[in-house]
Amino acid sequence: MGMKKATAQRCGNDRRHCVSMPLDTNLKQQTISDYANAEGDTGSVEVQIAILQKRIEQITEHLKSNRKDFHSRTGLLKMVGRRRRLEAFLRNRDVEAYRALIQRLGIREVRPK
Repeated sequence: MGMKKATAQRCGNDRRHCVSMPLDTNLKQQTISDYANAEGDTGSVEVQIAILQKRIEQITEHLKSNRKDFHSRTGLLKMVGRRRRLEAFLRNRDVEAYRALIQRLGIREVRPK
């Protein structure tokens, strides 16, 4: 059974709410343009954190109605860890940019250990 067939069975016909699907292309492009430092910037730390935050919000909503989906929960925890590492990198590089970004995204500031 191929990956597409398994995904279709798991998600049914309505693929918009399927967790295995990535962020909607329009939402991702909008997020990139909102958080980009310059024209054509798609990989800066700020953009990566913003995209991860949108994906984390999407999976969190999925888990509210699918409490026993432990594979998605594992993926969520990995994404949160990746986002925290990127936040630590940004905090060490530029504290003002870090604080502005987490305020804008609504993320709690985690004190370094």
